[in-house]
Amino acid sequence: MMVKIGNIELPDYPLLLAPMEDVSDPPFRRLCKLHGADLMYSEFISSEGLIRDAMKSRKKLDIFDYERPVGIQIFGGDEEAMALSAKIVETVEPDLVDINFGCPVKKVVCKGAGAGVLKDIDLMVRLTKAVVKSTHLPVTVKTRLGWDDDSINIDEVAERLQDVGVQALTIHARTRAQMYKGHSDWTHIERVKNNPRITMPIFGNGDIDSPQKALEYKNRFGLDGIMIGRAAIGYPWIFNEIKHYFETGELLAAPTIKDRVEAARNHLTWSMEWKGERVGIVEMRRHYTNYFKGIHGFKEYRQKLVTQDDGAILFKVFEEIEEAYADYQMT
Repeated sequence: MMVKIGNIELPDYPLLLAPMEDVSDPPFRRLCKLHGADLMYSEFISSEGLIRDAMKSRKKLDIFDYERPVGIQIFGGDEEAMALSAKIVETVEPDLVDINFGCPVKKVVCKGAGAGVLKDIDLMVRLTKAVVKSTHLPVTVKTRLGWDDDSINIDEVAERLQDVGVQALTIHARTRAQMYKGHSDWTHIERVKNNPRITMPIFGNGDIDSPQKALEYKNRFGLDGIMIGRAAIGYPWIFNEIKHYFETGELLAAPTIKDRVEAARNHLTWSMEWKGERVGIVEMRRHYTNYFKGIHGFKEYRQKLVTQDDGAILFKVFEEIEEAYADYQMT
């Protein structure tokens, strides 16, 4: 059974890449697409930033045809700004517009945006309506269960968002108070999915970090698909690993050192192409630890990767790593 969001057709039980600030940029999305992600989102973009024409916000609107289907995610606490920014987003022709009502970060919440809106469902509905009315693109929402354990309001939120035209909902199974800590509780998402009034696709997000867990949650909660965030950082293989496990019940072999080097090298190459050499090199540094996690005696190479400023030398370091670990077995 295909999953539909507006006129976007996704495979049965699609795997979505979460919008993550400073992570889900075009080079990273390209890697995840290569390794099996079905739908991806931009980093979240401030509606005020877009309207002010802030360079950083504008840059985040870059999307490429090989990524499709791809959504652009916006956040903000003002109806006019959200409506206007949806129109700006439309000009780059993404496949959908997503609204972030889930980001728990303080600087976003303080502006009455992101998860800050969880305290005021009426405002959330007004903001959503403003976006839906101002664009012909499908509008989707990503949110959390509620502000804290005493105010879990996702059932009402889902119904009211669907009523104003939202075409899919991704729910991170934590409250704002939990941030990214503690246990995520998918039973709340399951309840939303089982509500007979809900007809739009419901996607779950939170703590999926292995093919086994993905299958367990798929069978247990009966949602339309899952969104993966942190588990894909430095490990884009997770999408195909999950798909393979769904189909065969068998785990794919872990990516080899050669696979890891190739992914890191591609990521660096595409980062330099998109951001310019200097920024591309610097912003790649945060990813190396994840690409080469768990490899014995890697410290010296990691040091080189995070301190070197010259692209050509970095590519030589990759070659050195491949040679040094030619016979290394990933466990």
